[in-house]
Amino acid sequence: MYYSRKRPLDDIPEELTAIWSCTNESCNGWMRDNFVFLVQPTCSLCNSPMEKGEKMLPAVANTSPTQSKQ
Repeated sequence: MYYSRKRPLDDIPEELTAIWSCTNESCNGWMRDNFVFLVQPTCSLCNSPMEKGEKMLPAVANTSPTQSKQ
């Protein structure tokens, strides 16, 4: 018998999260705003500019003490 250690997706709380999305139509790149190190980031996949937006995502806290945007 198989027992998965993963929690079901229904138990993970989601919240409206600030993100940066790639402006290139053929790229699906995006990242959470609280994990960005630059004020105006570029896409790490295609090097295109990114624009700010929001997305419903599982709640994640960034506890890095060195998190500062340059």
